[in-house]
Amino acid sequence: MTTDIITQYATKWYIVLPILIIGYNLYSYANRRYLLRKLGAKEYANIEHDGWCGFRLPFIILEKKKEGLLSEYGSERYKFITNPHIHTFTFLIFNLPLVNTIDPENIKAILATQFNDFALGKRHKYFYPLLGDGIFTLDGEGWKHSRAMLRPQFSRDQVAHVQALEPHVQILAQHIRKNKGQLFDLQELFFRFTVDSATEFLFGESVGSLKDASIGYPTPDIDFDGRTGFANAFNVSQNYLASRSVLQDLYFLINDRKFRDSTKAVHKFADYYVQKALNTSQDELDKRSLGGYIFLYELVKETRDPRVLRDQLLNILVAGRDTTAGLLSFAFYEMSRNAQIWNKLKEEIYERFGSGDESDLESITFEALKKCEYLKAVLNETLRLYPSVPQNFRVATKDTTLPRGGGPDGLDPVLVQKGQSVMYSVYSLHRLEEYYGKDADLFRPERWFEPETRKLGWAYLPFNGGPRICLGQQFALTEASYVVARLVQLFPNLHASPSDTEYPPKISAQLTACLQYENLVSMS
Repeated sequence: MTTDIITQYATKWYIVLPILIIGYNLYSYANRRYLLRKLGAKEYANIEHDGWCGFRLPFIILEKKKEGLLSEYGSERYKFITNPHIHTFTFLIFNLPLVNTIDPENIKAILATQFNDFALGKRHKYFYPLLGDGIFTLDGEGWKHSRAMLRPQFSRDQVAHVQALEPHVQILAQHIRKNKGQLFDLQELFFRFTVDSATEFLFGESVGSLKDASIGYPTPDIDFDGRTGFANAFNVSQNYLASRSVLQDLYFLINDRKFRDSTKAVHKFADYYVQKALNTSQDELDKRSLGGYIFLYELVKETRDPRVLRDQLLNILVAGRDTTAGLLSFAFYEMSRNAQIWNKLKEEIYERFGSGDESDLESITFEALKKCEYLKAVLNETLRLYPSVPQNFRVATKDTTLPRGGGPDGLDPVLVQKGQSVMYSVYSLHRLEEYYGKDADLFRPERWFEPETRKLGWAYLPFNGGPRICLGQQFALTEASYVVARLVQLFPNLHASPSDTEYPPKISAQLTACLQYENLVSMS
């Protein structure tokens, strides 16, 4: 009899479904009230409503991303929330409650003081088709093991070998000279430069993408199936990964043929180096290692699994190639529009290292570059306005709190339930007037000589923070410093395209940031 009643009502879904929804919402409400009391948290001071259950927001975000306005859109949201002085709010995406914050205290908690309360969540699933299991996708022991393997690659001795960049700078200079003072896309050259230097540093052999027929290299030094289409495929596949992140639990909807083909092309490129290393004898591996630590050859000593090798290589290649290329592109974008900054930088470089034919290459060392205060200020300011990873997120591993954002004044803790995503925007954080002044949106390297800017703490995070702080930050800054110094010496005249009056620039938000469009400049 009881079974018959259950069956009768179960077939009437229009009765059962509302009951289940109401029951679930009542349970969720009661559980939330219990957790608020238990953990001493308050309700969020800012609650944003983006259409019914937040179904509209992901499509707005994808459109802004396509237009190169995603980072700017994120900053604008903080200006129009109910309490703009409270830098945290909660919102829905596909009815999933998320948190967004640019409060330094909250970010410090997520990345450091409450590190074990948060993890990468579904990032592994979002990024897995391209990056597999590596330092950027793993949590726990897998992440610790990856980090331990990578740490020697970025030791001070390895970073200090700046002269190894000079052959690549010379080829880059040939490309610039061939334009004879006319406009050209500098960003495209920087991406080719960084993939050449990164493959040499990581794999022991440069792919030589800058060497082409336009500057007298009709055939590449190294050629293999998958080499020529790699750069474009890498960009396309990363763009897809960023879009998958936006859709949260519906990430699997973004998996079309273009994405799959691009991923295959990237894997083919990496597999060339993996197989080459696996085919190298142990004696040869030991011999190659004597010339310096080469990541791939050291990794082969630990595992001969081609999938593990490929995943680790691609994870670090994302950082080694894209972040430095973006940093250089944004720096020259700003300096080409600010003659005063460019000239001031030239004075410092010329005074320390000479210029043109009188350049003293031997004096451009790791230690000497660190003493170039204005050069450091230019790069700091570039990373402030254009952080390499503009937006990031973590997922709560248990019911926990963030220090601020609750109560009427926003100074009380707020609840973050297990499985809830917390997003933080470094791009927006770096533009807060309370830390950077009324001119926070202005590119002004001089601010880094002011006392206030030297005490920013967690308000300045170009390389993340806490246990997952970027291992390669010193490597990236050293490489960027060397390239900027050498180009200043070789090309004293830098100008932006007269027709390019758009400012601020549109930003391509993939896994890392770069200019959405060409960086057209003239150099001579």
